[in-house]
Amino acid sequence: MSATNQLAASIDEEQDRAKDYESPTPTLQGDVHAPNPDDVLEGGISQKPHNSGTSELLATTNDTDALIIDWEGPNDPHNPKNWSFRRKWAATAIVSSFTFISTVSSSMVAPASGQVASTFGINSNVTIALTTSIFMLAYAIGPLFLGPMSEIYGRSRVLQLANLSYFVWNLVCGFAQTESQLLAFRFIAGLGDSAPMTIGAGILGDCWRPEERGKASAVFSLAPLLGPVIGPITGAWIAERSTWRWVFWSTSIVDVVILIAGVFLLQETYAPLLLERKAEHIRRSMDAEKVPYSEIRTVFEGQDRSWRTVMATSLNRPFALFFREPIVQLLGVYMAYIYGTFYLFLTTIPSMFQGVYQESVGISGLHYIALGIGLIGASQLNARTMDKIYVHLKSKNSGVGKPEFRLPAMILGTLLLPIGCLITGWTAQAHTHWIAPDIGIALMGAGIILNFQCIQTYIVDCFTLYAASALAAISILRSLAGLGFPLFAPAMYNALGFGKGDTILAIVSIVIGCPAPWIFWHYGERIRNSSRYARP
Repeated sequence: MSATNQLAASIDEEQDRAKDYESPTPTLQGDVHAPNPDDVLEGGISQKPHNSGTSELLATTNDTDALIIDWEGPNDPHNPKNWSFRRKWAATAIVSSFTFISTVSSSMVAPASGQVASTFGINSNVTIALTTSIFMLAYAIGPLFLGPMSEIYGRSRVLQLANLSYFVWNLVCGFAQTESQLLAFRFIAGLGDSAPMTIGAGILGDCWRPEERGKASAVFSLAPLLGPVIGPITGAWIAERSTWRWVFWSTSIVDVVILIAGVFLLQETYAPLLLERKAEHIRRSMDAEKVPYSEIRTVFEGQDRSWRTVMATSLNRPFALFFREPIVQLLGVYMAYIYGTFYLFLTTIPSMFQGVYQESVGISGLHYIALGIGLIGASQLNARTMDKIYVHLKSKNSGVGKPEFRLPAMILGTLLLPIGCLITGWTAQAHTHWIAPDIGIALMGAGIILNFQCIQTYIVDCFTLYAASALAAISILRSLAGLGFPLFAPAMYNALGFGKGDTILAIVSIVIGCPAPWIFWHYGERIRNSSRYARP
């Protein structure tokens, strides 16, 4: 939905391209050299054919022997891409659960914002909205640091520690005594809570091959959108039956369960770290005096993976991609708009049904179910068809897959989103039966999830080597939109009403979104061929 190094290890997909390479078992020869760092993909293997049957590549560099550690061929069981489906789905389920509880926390306080305002004497509508949306500011900043840390210390370790930090600070939010304390605690909790979106998508890229990834991506993509739906529903009833403080304490309780499950079920998937561990094991098992190699290193260690280098790359490349790549620019702006609209509706649904339909806090929260129906229904349909459509189009294209084969469902999504906005706004404006705006909300949810899933998967397939940075650029924009849109929503609806306000949202959605799938279906390959970062 997104994150500095999301799907960074999806670059291991390049191993799939290289698996047909056949070369004889390397021997110590003067004309065999260690891979040039320029020939080594940023997160993957050497592009030059080398040893597909053993993990040890003997090489000479300046008359010095070196042992290069790599996967033991394309079917190495230690490579996460070769894990069993059961093991892959266990990892997918855990990271999706982390993402789900993180997004539940981002929106669960929305229905209770009135209680929070009453407790702390907050009179500003902007400040009230900020108690919910400040999480999005943390979501924009956290990935810039957590992503690089996952490349150095491993995905699983960073994800678990970041989520532990979220647990602590989210728990503390329930004890806040002032408005400033609550905002500060929410922001710090959000920094840790941004890890699942940052690192979780990377774990999927580590495990799943392109032709398998559609269903896993659909499940994972549903979590950050379904969470903000479930959160307000439960938050509304918790706030009505107890106090807003239990909104934070209840999510912390659920997070403990997920944390414990993650300790047992989530294993490391990041290829460079796994190979570093393997190299270290070989170093320790060899007699230092008899070892025939001057150095033992992994195929990744031709690059500078120091903290300073990784951080500099992670901070600079997302912005370079955004300013240089038309694909990232258009889809990034559109996804930011989608996410901003999503959070705008999350924060205004209570005011719509409490104000127009005079419903209680708990009952008004039930209308989030309509949004959930749209999200789940469209997501399940897309999950069942995305890979099938990709395989079908690939077979028609002489067995060659293209990222553009991920776009068909996006055409429907770009139409459903503005239609849903128009129905919601004008039926609420006319005070029709509550089911009418709920239908619009459901259609809007369907459009959001279809766009979200197609864009994320298309970006990953386009920027295989730099998927992390491409998704980071989109994630930053998306999170900032999620922060900003709810802040201007009250003023817009007070001035224009729900009908005209949602009409503006629909028009902008049509202008930005509808041309995108058509443009990239017809010209995407040409754009990728001229790109410095996208795969041809």
